[in-house]
Amino acid sequence: MSQFGTDITSDDIIADLSFFDTWEDRYKYIIDLGKELAPLSDAQRTDENIVRGCQSQVWLVSHRDGDKLFFDADSDAFIVKGLLAVVLAAYNGKTPDAVTAFDIDEYFQELNLLKHLSVTRGNGLRAMVKRIQDTASVA
Repeated sequence: MSQFGTDITSDDIIADLSFFDTWEDRYKYIIDLGKELAPLSDAQRTDENIVRGCQSQVWLVSHRDGDKLFFDADSDAFIVKGLLAVVLAAYNGKTPDAVTAFDIDEYFQELNLLKHLSVTRGNGLRAMVKRIQDTASVA
């Protein structure tokens, strides 16, 4: 199970990123977060698990444990894996209601993230979030 959302929360990410003075350092931190994501197996890297709308290849797998949702994710791009870790910190281990209620826009604003990403990366980030929120809305 991923440590993002359980051991590393969205508040942790906000606090950690605030320590860095430059976006170059913040990008390095985000990339390092992505390195902590366990890779998905080849069996999980299916068309069904691909997140459409991302510039890079992104796979997202969900499962439920009791009343909580958990997500595993992977990408072929280092920065995208880091962005996945940032997103998973916000959503992993929460109930479907908590996932849909979480103010992701406020989270991204606190991170000052979207204005430092290309338009295509920002769109991909939104596609990841939408996939997670859609999963929660039918769970």
